Amino acid sequence: MKVITMRLSSAIAGALAIVAIPACAWEVIRLSSDPVPATSKEVRETGPFGTIVRNVSDATLTPYVAEKPNGTAVIVAPGGGFHMLSIDNEGEAVAKWLNSQGVTAFVLKYRLLETGADFPLQMMRYLANLPSLRTAVEPLRPLATADGENAVKWVRKNAGRYGIKPNRVGLMGFSAGGAVTVWTLAANKPASRPDFAIAIYPGLLPDAIAVPKKAPPLFVAAAKDDKLAYADSVRLAAAWKGAGASSTIVTYESGGHGFGMKKSGKPSDAWTDAMADWMRGQGLVGK
Repeated sequence: MKVITMRLSSAIAGALAIVAIPACAWEVIRLSSDPVPATSKEVRETGPFGTIVRNVSDATLTPYVAEKPNGTAVIVAPGGGFHMLSIDNEGEAVAKWLNSQGVTAFVLKYRLLETGADFPLQMMRYLANLPSLRTAVEPLRPLATADGENAVKWVRKNAGRYGIKPNRVGLMGFSAGGAVTVWTLAANKPASRPDFAIAIYPGLLPDAIAVPKKAPPLFVAAAKDDKLAYADSVRLAAAWKGAGASSTIVTYESGGHGFGMKKSGKPSDAWTDAMADWMRGQGLVGK
């Protein structure tokens, strides 16, 4: 394995290292200059929640380059209640689907709460009491926001390497990843503001959603029977429209929370078709 480390000034707060893995034709791009102190190592495992990653203390990006890049890039932030990342269903599988549309994708592993083997029970307790989950996550908010910002800056700065147009860099988040997307947008810094945003059943959004000036076009999708994130999804789209920004929301009668790329035979299975249509209308695919 070849490791290349790039030290940057703290003012830039961008990518600090690139780890190339030639055997897999992948790169793992380190984003955080200040990893969260952790006693547990990052874990990738498969279980009741599918294939997940836990204990992310050092944010990274993994690129998935389209065979025929069309100039558009999407940074994908999986969900998981800040306890885990649904790395396959809401990350890698999404990236591969985006590649089929000619879009180059980057899967973002943003920093999480540290968890142990009993995390499913801990997370289910939090999900039954969302205010307590918001309180637990609040110290992570500036860190996860910085991860989103650094991801956008890194992709835009390195657009030429991947055949990407610097003005076609989007940020897409599922569930808690949707919160990271909204926080990144609310920070409203030109260098790290995505050119378009996608929020799939975003959750844990603040009571007052700050719509940035020059807000980018937004696509939102959610199922009406999603008790965790449907209300936040509707509020997000409405906030964008109320500010005069471009917003499209697609809702489905059923699908629940966390459908991602899994096919369930429910109406929510059609969300990728709706998103592809929206991206086509924005001039992001099909060219």
